[in-house]
Amino acid sequence: MKKFLALALALTMSAALLAGCGSSGTATSAASASGSSAEKVTLSWWAFPTFDTDGSYEQQLIDAFTAQHPEISIDLVTIDFTSGPEALTSAIEGGTAPDILFDAPGRIIEYGRAGKLVALDDLFTSDFTADVNSEELLNACKADGTAYMYPLSSAPFYMGLNKEMLEKANALQYVNLEGDRTWTTDNFVKMCQALRDAGVAQTPGIVYCGAQGGDQGTRALVNNLYSSTIVGSDGKWNIDDKGIEALTLLQKMASDKSLDAGMSYAAADELQQFQTETCAMTFCWGTSNAKNYSSDTHTAISVPFPSDDGVPSLEYLVSGFCVFNNGDDAKTAAAKQFLQFICDDAEWGPKSVKQTGAFPARTSFGNLYEGDAEMTLLSSWTKYYGTYYNTYPNFSVMRTEWWNMLQRIFQGGNVADEVAVYNTNSNAAAAG
Repeated sequence: MKKFLALALALTMSAALLAGCGSSGTATSAASASGSSAEKVTLSWWAFPTFDTDGSYEQQLIDAFTAQHPEISIDLVTIDFTSGPEALTSAIEGGTAPDILFDAPGRIIEYGRAGKLVALDDLFTSDFTADVNSEELLNACKADGTAYMYPLSSAPFYMGLNKEMLEKANALQYVNLEGDRTWTTDNFVKMCQALRDAGVAQTPGIVYCGAQGGDQGTRALVNNLYSSTIVGSDGKWNIDDKGIEALTLLQKMASDKSLDAGMSYAAADELQQFQTETCAMTFCWGTSNAKNYSSDTHTAISVPFPSDDGVPSLEYLVSGFCVFNNGDDAKTAAAKQFLQFICDDAEWGPKSVKQTGAFPARTSFGNLYEGDAEMTLLSSWTKYYGTYYNTYPNFSVMRTEWWNMLQRIFQGGNVADEVAVYNTNSNAAAAG
């Protein structure tokens, strides 16, 4: 996809809070859905450290919701990104899955395909889908047409450039700093050559391929250079002729030292090199990495990926909620209410989006970062979202094939032959 990873987040709040709480929608009461207004429902919510690290914001959400719905109580369990995925797998296999999870589509859609989740199609009303106003983002929440994730927020992945290094190399002339900052492949090549010739960094940029971490950045680079795709119309993994052209260009640039192959680097290593000014650009920039790898010694310029036609197709992160099918209709109804409260409520929805550091799925929330020129610019790039292919079958196998293919190409392999191996292996594994 001309899109976004890999790392992940999001929230949700409800339009289901009736007139008194200022919500933008309605929801069916869990008590009435269960057939008894007196029935008490207790939900379990497992939360990765997306809103904060100690669960304090999640508890604020719970308190605000249960104040409106005293018939519902919610137990919060905080998990981390290291042990959390394994704990989730064990809970699901052991029949003790939580009722609610906030995560990215990768895991959520996998759980949905495995029959572990409740379908959320009834939440995707015509008003909601019109408000989101992005077919790509909505499709990221679905598997085979069934919605399993209710989206709260999203954020694009893009490039970061070292402004001072570009100025020293007289390379800033090739970068568009106006409007959406879109630019062309030709100017990207010229910029890299100018940086190489000026010698202001050890290398202009690193096309890291030592592991799969952050690999959405290198795929976005390849897919944008000549407007290519890695997914065919039949849904199979397939780098096309334009992709071969892009990979051939990168092989040539690595050979002439206007880029480095980064054979032992994953994205985290490349980001550290950008932070310490070993290289002048990063292909794995985003709102979270801009915070985590900030520097007092240089200014980072955010730019979309360059493309032959000057119109980028960005990868992006989507975050939202899913509901596990634990065989209890009352719990399911209550969980859906809670999802809508977090994602749709006029007060808590925008507040929760900002807590993730991303941008709202609902366009009606408007610009949540008034006065912040950088975040306002980035929020406008949602219109460049490409196909979200992270939920396609066998995505994890494709990722391994991707960086292995890059290694072979940068070691001098014939590009067309190596692409053929990638296409065959990815689809053979998917079939098997």
